[in-house]
Amino acid sequence: MSIEFSCPHCGSQTNVDDRFAGQTGPCRTCGAPVTIPGTPTQPFAPMPPPPPRGSGTAPALLIGLGCLAVGLFLVVPILIALLLPAVQAAREAARRNVCNNNLKQIGLALQNYADINNALPPAYVADENGRPMHSWRVLILPYMEQKALYDRYNFDEPWDGPNNSQLADLMPSTYRCPSDSGASPPSTLTSYAAITGQGTLFDGDTPSSFGMIRDGTSNTIAVAEASQAGIHWMEPRDLDIAQMTFQINGSPADIHSEHPGVAMAVFADGHTTTLSTSVSAEMLRA
Repeated sequence: MSIEFSCPHCGSQTNVDDRFAGQTGPCRTCGAPVTIPGTPTQPFAPMPPPPPRGSGTAPALLIGLGCLAVGLFLVVPILIALLLPAVQAAREAARRNVCNNNLKQIGLALQNYADINNALPPAYVADENGRPMHSWRVLILPYMEQKALYDRYNFDEPWDGPNNSQLADLMPSTYRCPSDSGASPPSTLTSYAAITGQGTLFDGDTPSSFGMIRDGTSNTIAVAEASQAGIHWMEPRDLDIAQMTFQINGSPADIHSEHPGVAMAVFADGHTTTLSTSVSAEMLRA
């Protein structure tokens, strides 16, 4: 390998073997003494640029982010699974509260009807042949701020007649429990039914009065949930005591609710309560 250098006196270019590096001798052109450079001539190889600042931690950062993503992927579903029952319970509590308020409004409407008419509404209004035509749910409309809807109802035709059928989709929200999927909008099915038949407050087309109750208004069910009965809100049909098995959430003919473990009812005195599925048939019958 040779060393290329310039004479500092005359500027002439000279190549010598690299074994003479560092030695001093006369210039071949001008004869002046010249010291041969100590570094041999080599092809220039540029050094690689320095790595960007922080690049040494990039792989670790990416690994950390990946671990975080995996952790969230595993943890978030667990958190959702833990929180979901609490969220569902809160929503059900809110729905039950709405249902309770609905029954309170129905109970208050029944009492207001009795105050004005000196009797409770009959279970139904019958035609001249004794066939049920109109439900108590229609009769109490004016007493639950539904006078305009009541005025549109035609008592000269059956509940499902040409005019009245046009009112089917106008069921008051009070007649619908938010937990009752069968009565959800735009359904025309009601969530609530009276207990009808001999010995009840609603015995056919015969009006009853609170004075006829022998064992106290606070012990007598007037209206309860009937989510499986499939009753149109204007239909003159309810829960017939003669067909009940007296088991909460038993057959479709029984008091039935979508609230877990309970059903709600309003009593003759206007108070509401939850009826547990464990209540005995004897107590429920009483």
